[in-house]
Amino acid sequence: MQRHVVDRLTFEFPKEWKVSCYDSWSFYRNQFIRMWKGIKALDLLAVDPSTKTVWLIEVKDYRSHQRTKPSDLGEEFAHKVFDTLAAFLPAKLHANDDNEQRMALEVCRASKLRVVLHLEQPGKRTRLRPQAINPVDLTQKIRQLLKPIDPHPLVFEMKSKRYPWTVYGSGP
Repeated sequence: MQRHVVDRLTFEFPKEWKVSCYDSWSFYRNQFIRMWKGIKALDLLAVDPSTKTVWLIEVKDYRSHQRTKPSDLGEEFAHKVFDTLAAFLPAKLHANDDNEQRMALEVCRASKLRVVLHLEQPGKRTRLRPQAINPVDLTQKIRQLLKPIDPHPLVFEMKSKRYPWTVYGSGP
C-alpha cells in the first residue's frame, strides 16, 4: 500500500498504482503557477495501470474548520481540475524533476479520466444545522461544469466506501 496524507486524511492506494501529491510538485510551484495569478492545483493524482485510469482527487475536510470562502465549491473544484489538466502536457515536456515528468507522461497516456471531490463535513447534524453542503446538489453542479472532462464526477466521503482506495482520518 502507498500512503498519502492530505489535511488530516490518509489515503491508501494499491502498491501498483502511481500516486503523486500534485500541489507539491516543483513544476507546479516554481514554473506553472507563475504564468498568471489564480492558478490552482488538485491534491492528488492517481493512475491505475490495470485500467489506464487517471484519478484527479481534491480533498476538502470541513470537520473542524467550516468553509469560509464565499465562492461556490463546485466552481472552485472545476477551476482546479481545469488548471491541473492544463499543466500535464507542459510538465511532460518541461518538468525539471524526473518523477514529475514520468507522472505527467502516465497521465497523458491514460485512456480514462475520473475526477473526485473527497468532502468531509461535520458529523453532528440537526434540523437547525443540516449539512452545510449538500453532496447531491454539489455533484449535479460539478457534473454540469465538468461534463466534457468527466461526465460522471464523484463526491465521496470516508463512509462512502465506493472508491478503489482506502481513506481514514483523525479528528472530529
